[in-house]
Order: sequence, then C-alpha cells, then structure tokens
Amino acid sequence: MFGYNIDKKTLYIVVAIIAVISIAGLGTERLIDLLLSVPAVLLAITVHEFGHAFAAYKFGDDTPLKQGRISLNPFDHIDPVGIAMLLFAHIGWGKPVQVNPRNYNRNISVAKADAIVSFAGPLMNFITAILFTIIYCAIFKFVPYSFFINKIGVIILSIINYIVVINIGLGIFNLIPLPPLDGSKIIVPFLPTNAQRWLEQNEQLFYIMFLALWITGIAGKMISPLISELTLLIFKLCMRIFGI
Repeated sequence: MFGYNIDKKTLYIVVAIIAVISIAGLGTERLIDLLLSVPAVLLAITVHEFGHAFAAYKFGDDTPLKQGRISLNPFDHIDPVGIAMLLFAHIGWGKPVQVNPRNYNRNISVAKADAIVSFAGPLMNFITAILFTIIYCAIFKFVPYSFFINKIGVIILSIINYIVVINIGLGIFNLIPLPPLDGSKIIVPFLPTNAQRWLEQNEQLFYIMFLALWITGIAGKMISPLISELTLLIFKLCMRIFGI
C-alpha cells in the first residue's frame, strides 16, 4: 500500500485516539469480529507487499532482496501504524517496498515494468482471496456437519471469510488511479506523454483529492459495491465448481 512522510509521533497519537474511540464504541460481538479480522489484515498486507517485492526482483531490481522484502513473514512487511489504521479507520498501509527502476532490465520500458510491479500487489490480494475461497468451499463440501456448529469451526470459517473480503477490498482499493495508490502507476504506460508529465507535475493535487475522497467516505461508497459483487461472484463460481 502506501507510506507516510509526516512525523511518526503525531501518527501514533492520532492512531491511539482512533483506536481508543473505536474500541470504546464496540460491543462484545463487534470486538470479537475485530480480533478475528487481525489475521486477515496481516495476511493481506503481507502478500500485497510481497507481490511488489517479488515482481521488482524478477525485473532485475535486487533492492527488495537486499532489504529482506521477498518474504511471506508478516514482520518483514507490517507497519504498526498502518495496521492499526486499517483495523480502526479502514485505510492503512504496509511498510513500503523500496524499488529502484534504474535496475530494471530493458526487456520492456521502465514505465511498463513499474506498472506491472505496482499491479503485482493487488494481484496477490486477488489470488489470495481466490485460494481461500477454494478452501472455504472445500470445507463445506468435505468436512462433517459437526464442524460448522463447533466454536472452533465457526472461528476458522469467520477468519477465512475475513481473509477473502479484506484481500478483495485491499486489491480493489489500491487500483483507484490516484496517488499514492498503485492504480496511479498502473495507468501511466497507457497515457500520452503529455498526460504523464501533467500527472507528475500535479501529483500533490491528486494526493489531496485522494484524502478528500477518503475523509468524506466517498471512496468507501465507490468501492463497497465492487467488493461485494466481486466477493459474491468468486464464491458463486467456487460453489458451482464444487457442486455445492
């Protein structure tokens, strides 16, 4: 996802306030839901950042390798502030993967390679969502009914469901074509040179637009139907394959 450039101390204070207010307003059920969503959030951010790192490495940039980012260990990718923001404010980030486009091989243009590296993050989220949807359907198909009325079974299914939804949500969210999201880099190779230059010159304006869309809740309203529809579509296709 994206990083931040403002003072970390200020962010920690803001996040602490948001967390306290959020937790104070939660009932027992919602608090349990929040706890069950933690593994999904950690996994979603981990595979997302791994996707960026792995793609950059495959294009010839060993910067992510040197920094230990070609890893599925959550501790190599998580940012405590970003995790907390994603849990409580529904917008967050992992530790940004640093890449050096000058190290890319020249099989394709730097802009196209950068677009693919950017797309690799959301792509990993979608792949993860599909894999766990398959696991979810396989459980329904082959596991005895007693599993579904057992507390452990209910918890496992809830976590899997969160993994699917949060990965789809993170993937779609990052495809919004506004800085600092991945979508802003994905569209660059498809734009005329003048448009690319104009985007670079007005990047700060798009940051402001993004913040406005998030703060007003417009971004959430825009992508929520897409998240719901894509989640439903994946589950329907998987259930049809399994004959459920």
